[in-house]
Amino acid sequence: MIDLGLTKLALIGVVALIVIGPEKLPKVARMAGSLFGRAQRYINEVKSEVSREIELDELRKMQKDMQAAASDVEHTIAQHVSQTESAFNSTWSDIKDGDHVPANPLFATPTSDQLAVKARDFRKKKLVRTSAVPSWYKRQSGHKSRVISGAARVAKYRPANSRKSSHSFY
Repeated sequence: MIDLGLTKLALIGVVALIVIGPEKLPKVARMAGSLFGRAQRYINEVKSEVSREIELDELRKMQKDMQAAASDVEHTIAQHVSQTESAFNSTWSDIKDGDHVPANPLFATPTSDQLAVKARDFRKKKLVRTSAVPSWYKRQSGHKSRVISGAARVAKYRPANSRKSSHSFY
């Protein structure tokens, strides 16, 4: 930009005062200021419009990239679904024909022994999950692991003679 110091501005003001005259100088200064403001606003508008166009181009490019990625994912999913469907249909037709029964444990019916073992294991796992005190501690201490409330504990361990007396206020 133009390097204007205080001395240069003063020199321009003196020359303008001499050339234009003291009567017209305020009008010319206002007009020059308004023209300078308009020029600045126009330049700022052009800058903002250019930046908006650049951002819009970036967004369009990002949209194209996202659409390409989405179509790739859609294509791979469709391919996997069709492969799975064809494998399922071929297995299903084999089972219907009765020629070949796959050795898959999902298709085999469990025996009563297997069901009993599974039920027993389930009960053990449920006890382990729901128990707050470990079983090794229960065996070691020999105490009951049941927790009672404070009021129940006071009632349980209160001396026998204090239970019968009741205090009443007169």
